[in-house]
Amino acid sequence: MGWKAAEKLIRHWKILRGDNVMIIRGKDKGETGTIKRVIRSQNRVIVEGKNLIKKHIKGGPDHEGGIFTVEAPLHASNVQVVDPVTGRPCKVGVKYLEDGTKVRVARGTGTSGSIIPRPEILKIRTTPRPTTAGPKDTPMGFVWEQTYDAKTGKGMPDL
Repeated sequence: MGWKAAEKLIRHWKILRGDNVMIIRGKDKGETGTIKRVIRSQNRVIVEGKNLIKKHIKGGPDHEGGIFTVEAPLHASNVQVVDPVTGRPCKVGVKYLEDGTKVRVARGTGTSGSIIPRPEILKIRTTPRPTTAGPKDTPMGFVWEQTYDAKTGKGMPDL
């Protein structure tokens, strides 16, 4: 990716995987769906069951070829999050509650201003965190060992 393309990447994403969105441009304009995947490197999202295209796949020794229907990515500017109260597309804003928690709210004309809940699918981790130390993990004794003393300068490499 060149530097021009990198300048145009969305820095602060407000659309998350699992959000209910409405397509505002393209052949599926006006239809709603759920975000299946977010491709941040291309500013694109895949909406479940929308923007279907035919893909010709050549057969190989381990798989069968043919014409398959797949979901193509949409540009992130062509979808908007649906307001949970009114059911209309809206912009997403950020607000801090009294207890300090950060929430997303519906913004724009004709919106309710209600809180947009965080999708449940984001709470499910696809690969569980390892609970036991593996063969390539550093033992805890080495992790907590002090190798540098600031007062004496012990442990400083000779440059």
